[in-house]
Amino acid sequence: MSQQAHKLRLNALIALVVGSMIGGGIFSLPQNIAAHAAGGAVLIGWGITAVGMLALAFVFQTLANRKPELDSGVYAYARAGFGDYMGFSSAWGYWISAWLGNVGYFVLLFSTLGYFFPMFGQGNTPVAIGCASLLLWGVHFLVLRGIKEAAFINQLTTVAKIVPIVMFIVIAAVAFKADIFTRDLWGSGAPDLGSVMDQVRNMMLVTVFVFIGIEGASVYSGRAEKRSDVGKATVIGFLGVLALLMLVNVLSLGVMTQPELASLQNPSMAGVLQYLVGDWGAILISIGLAISLLGALLSWALLCAEILFATSKDKMMPAFLKKENANHVPVNALWLTNSMIQIFLIITLVSSGTYTSLIYLASSMILVPYLWSAAYSVLLCIRGETYSLASRRRVKDLLVAAVALIYAMWLLYAAGPKYLLLSALLYAPGVLFFAKAKREQGEPLFKHWEKLIFAAVLCAALSAAYGLYSGLLTL
Repeated sequence: MSQQAHKLRLNALIALVVGSMIGGGIFSLPQNIAAHAAGGAVLIGWGITAVGMLALAFVFQTLANRKPELDSGVYAYARAGFGDYMGFSSAWGYWISAWLGNVGYFVLLFSTLGYFFPMFGQGNTPVAIGCASLLLWGVHFLVLRGIKEAAFINQLTTVAKIVPIVMFIVIAAVAFKADIFTRDLWGSGAPDLGSVMDQVRNMMLVTVFVFIGIEGASVYSGRAEKRSDVGKATVIGFLGVLALLMLVNVLSLGVMTQPELASLQNPSMAGVLQYLVGDWGAILISIGLAISLLGALLSWALLCAEILFATSKDKMMPAFLKKENANHVPVNALWLTNSMIQIFLIITLVSSGTYTSLIYLASSMILVPYLWSAAYSVLLCIRGETYSLASRRRVKDLLVAAVALIYAMWLLYAAGPKYLLLSALLYAPGVLFFAKAKREQGEPLFKHWEKLIFAAVLCAALSAAYGLYSGLLTL
């Protein structure tokens, strides 16, 4: 990828950010949010999300500009600030979050097709899993043809999937009724929602999932034609997606009541449009979702392989993961990623887990990489590294990074103990890859304080394993 011809331009980077964030989440957003919050709490929750995620977007922009030597984003920032094991853990968690999201996308795609073909059911029937597997390996061999070629196809699917979303927003805006939105604004008529604070907290993991991908350009910083484009792509992509998400969610609450939205089958956007215009609305959204998911599957296949490749180049992952084919695609990283997706697709045949459970777990896994990126930005400002002594920019960046860090900590609280324990169960086995990489370099596995961190992760993982065995925890 050293040749200029293989570099990614600004439009490709923006498409990777937008394509990664707009997957299946936005099409299920009306039901996913309404199941946890009424209109008033939704506005508060989106306010918190907008501020927190914008701060995080600025953090990625700042780090891309001030630390241009740190390629591959979330992994590199955690390692630079907090050592090898935390860097590895960020890469490992990010990677698992990415392919878990893809498993959820496959389930949602064939659940949507089940609207037309009952044999697909809720996306986890044998026929659905068989077809999902064929699609998985089709995407796999497409990506093997080349990163830039796959990125170009992603640009086309990104444009194609935005069209039905914009059409939905226009139709819903015309049909919006303020009295429906303000009816039971705080959810007092639905005691199962809990207090307003509970509603805001419970919707947080959904909002995190729909924004996963905000760091997509940072992951590809080493392949960008211009380093300055990385930060631009992050902020431009975020602002565009934020507008679409908020409009879809808020307008839906002015078309159907919260209980009606909460009872819809996913993709719930299809149910809302069907309510407004009839069956053709559901068909339009289903087609848009299919295009969107295909583009998102492609984006995340690229991102999954890239994060393993970049980490192995820095000798924090085993060396076999940095092998590239003639098209400059990290071939072994791609095979490992898609093999894990295949395994989990098979698991969905016997698991009671749903699309929602998968996206919650994927969201929980991404929280640690986001937390360490924000913390590293705070650390740079405190140290004054890359800043002049009396720089006003330093104070501004410190405030933004502090907001992003507080938001990341709030998300950990919002995730709750269940998903944090399940996350630990997936984090713990990563030490085997870390140990192999360290052995290849002839280095000791842990520093003293890293032993304590791993011990805490292992204890949480054992607790999660016992919880699953005893039935106290479920997927």
